[in-house]
Amino acid sequence: MATEGFSKYALSTVSLWALLALSFGGTAGAANLEPATLKAWDEYVESASRRMEQRLGPARTFLWVDESPDRLARVRAGEIVVSPMGPHSPAKVPSGLIHDWIGTVFIPHASIKDALAVLGDYGHYKEFYRPAVIDSKTIATSETKDRFSMVLMNKSFFLKTALDTDYESCYVRVDDRRGYTVSRTTRIQEVEEYGAPAEHALREGEGRGILWRLFGITRFFERDGGVYIELEAIALSREIPASLRWLVEPAVRRVSRASLSTSLQQTEDAVRSRAELANRKTGTGSTSGAGRVGAVIQDLRAAHSSR
Repeated sequence: MATEGFSKYALSTVSLWALLALSFGGTAGAANLEPATLKAWDEYVESASRRMEQRLGPARTFLWVDESPDRLARVRAGEIVVSPMGPHSPAKVPSGLIHDWIGTVFIPHASIKDALAVLGDYGHYKEFYRPAVIDSKTIATSETKDRFSMVLMNKSFFLKTALDTDYESCYVRVDDRRGYTVSRTTRIQEVEEYGAPAEHALREGEGRGILWRLFGITRFFERDGGVYIELEAIALSREIPASLRWLVEPAVRRVSRASLSTSLQQTEDAVRSRAELANRKTGTGSTSGAGRVGAVIQDLRAAHSSR
């Protein structure tokens, strides 16, 4: 691999929580994670990791968006482009489904430094990615990997179940203008009756099976007067009951597209605010209303990073 060093940062894949909650929130009972399901997941993740390494080879495109001139033109024009990876999403595996989606956003007048500053600020994910993220915090950081946690809840569907999740993430620096993160869940526990006196956490692999595993690859490329952020978000969930498949599968695809687009839009907003604040401090630009909101959050980040 033609890479240099490891560091940190990750883009949250919480958008998939929304689509899975929609699919299973009120329609299915308990579903436990089976060994065959986990084996299929591990093989899929390994394949996704190999595809990432292949993008670093000579004459290969680093960004998915560069594989299509039309796709690139749309992103350069300000559109957030989202698509399933491959012809079948979700993909069926033994007793489960693998959801694999990719999306790209271009943020003009921002740098890779701006993007990494935002996406490494795990403690403020609860502000950046609300309302899906209701709590977040940094667990530990090092030169090789970061660890952080989030509590996820989709309030849109009146669920009383939350997900208490831990993640690890590392950043690979390709060169001065390119890099990518690999992030994965290390723990996902369903919390029933969240916020109520009867609140209790289930054991890992038990519950409704809304979400069993998350894996994400985020690529950064600074060029064209801004920075491209491209996220491939992969999730493992229970399979859709046969009686509901005809109804639920189209909804999963529709909501997954919208949810990933929302997460990328929230990322763009946070990165823009950070870049505007940096420009204001150096006198190279003005700060909009969104930038002033970002300035408040950035002040919190600065205080956190100085500890």
